[in-house]
Amino acid sequence: MQTMPFLDWVNKAQAQRATADVPYHLLEFQSAHGDADAENLLIQGDNLLALKALLPFYRGQVKCIFIDPPYNTQSAFGQFYDDKLEHSQWLSMIYPRLDMLRDLLAEDGSIWVTIDDNEGHYLKVLMDEVFSRDRFVTTVAWQSRYSRSSDTAISLSHNFIHCYASNPNSWKTVRNRLHRTPEQEKQFSNPDNDPRGPWRAIPWDAPNIRENLSYPITTPSGKVRYPPPGRCWSRTEEQWNEIVSAGLAYFGKKGDGAPSFRQYLSDSPPIVPNTWWAHEDAGHTDEAKKEVVELFGQKAAFATPKPERLLQRIIHIATTPGDLVLDSFLGSGTTAAVAHKMGRRYIGIEMGEHARTHCLPRLQKVIDGEQGGISKAVNWQGGGGFRFHTLGEPVFDADGGIHPAVRFAALAAYLWHFETGEPARQAFDSPLLGIHQGTAYYLLYNGILGDRRPAGGNVLTAKVLTHLDALFPHAGPRIIYGETTWQGEARLREAGIAFKQIPYDIKAR
Repeated sequence: MQTMPFLDWVNKAQAQRATADVPYHLLEFQSAHGDADAENLLIQGDNLLALKALLPFYRGQVKCIFIDPPYNTQSAFGQFYDDKLEHSQWLSMIYPRLDMLRDLLAEDGSIWVTIDDNEGHYLKVLMDEVFSRDRFVTTVAWQSRYSRSSDTAISLSHNFIHCYASNPNSWKTVRNRLHRTPEQEKQFSNPDNDPRGPWRAIPWDAPNIRENLSYPITTPSGKVRYPPPGRCWSRTEEQWNEIVSAGLAYFGKKGDGAPSFRQYLSDSPPIVPNTWWAHEDAGHTDEAKKEVVELFGQKAAFATPKPERLLQRIIHIATTPGDLVLDSFLGSGTTAAVAHKMGRRYIGIEMGEHARTHCLPRLQKVIDGEQGGISKAVNWQGGGGFRFHTLGEPVFDADGGIHPAVRFAALAAYLWHFETGEPARQAFDSPLLGIHQGTAYYLLYNGILGDRRPAGGNVLTAKVLTHLDALFPHAGPRIIYGETTWQGEARLREAGIAFKQIPYDIKAR
């Protein structure tokens, strides 16, 4: 049995446990911008804590994750962040974040991570471990720089973008192709004034030799053509006859050349993305800096932004309008700004103060209709909205009790996700949280059926149980969380109830 090699480093075991050890925090609403009903979120706070807070609500829901983590270049970026981590520290930082991002990814989703030579190859092996090697799609080489530097032995021209998909085999059928650029359209011409418009000749031969694809083809001049040595025709004779019947066969200007067929620009599908993204197509770092300077001025410009065209290309390939995009290293806010302009929902997480000084005002400018970046290309006119949140209190205090700031809906969402592994998409406004695989889940908390006295709703008394039976009858097993129960074990078994006491039976994670 072949085993996959894995990466090891100091404190790896601790990094692997970090996901489970991260406390669950509440998200604290701060302000709404633009359309108050918009689902878009900007979150300020440690992205590890923020990702944990998002899991109960967005597990398996994110169609596209893009992150641009620190590259560990051993450089400091002034007021923004310090990119000087020891190699094992960098690995320990990124591992639990990738672990949570994997759980947030949808079944037809993909994750894209930019990186350079400093950690790029280690990151690839690490992502093989976290996401599984068979979910690797490709590594894109993005031409991030177009100029050459004389300060190094070999001038750096590109960054890597590692791409993984939850299900690569099916993802290639749902990912979008790219629109042809004007340069690519120049491959089509119309030298004979064909009424169907510009076209190009596609050769009919293909590599390898297959007997059923080595039939003779007669040209208009009467010359008989066979495949060149070592090759065969690309399709069957029947398919060739269909080409001839459709008037698409082409034999060169003289009419007796190698067989090909006309592919018209009007009928040509969008192009399949490849692994080389030239700066002409996906932007470059100078372009990105100019975009940020235009938004914030020279002094307030962000140190290492990504160009809007790069994010436009990734979001176009990976999503359709209305899909959810997540960036947990939001930086200057480029991913959220581009997703907003492209009609995608988004969640952006940024730890530093520039969540307020850069991301928030940038997204406000997008709502107001700013015309930088890709705005003209996508005909952006403004509109939409987002909500700004910070990280609130942890659900559990230092003694393991539930923090007094936690309200019913927040604890209900946490318990639903904790018990079922499913995102909390329903409204939690009654003791019955929902039914999953035949089991009903209930929460008695914050006096949901009355007040905090035993006669109210936090203690499972005979009266409360009768009330639950009347309001929410369920013939299958039931799990009920509450302050305590006055029902004996025999009565609970008879009623098909597993009672769990708050907070002791809740895993404080």
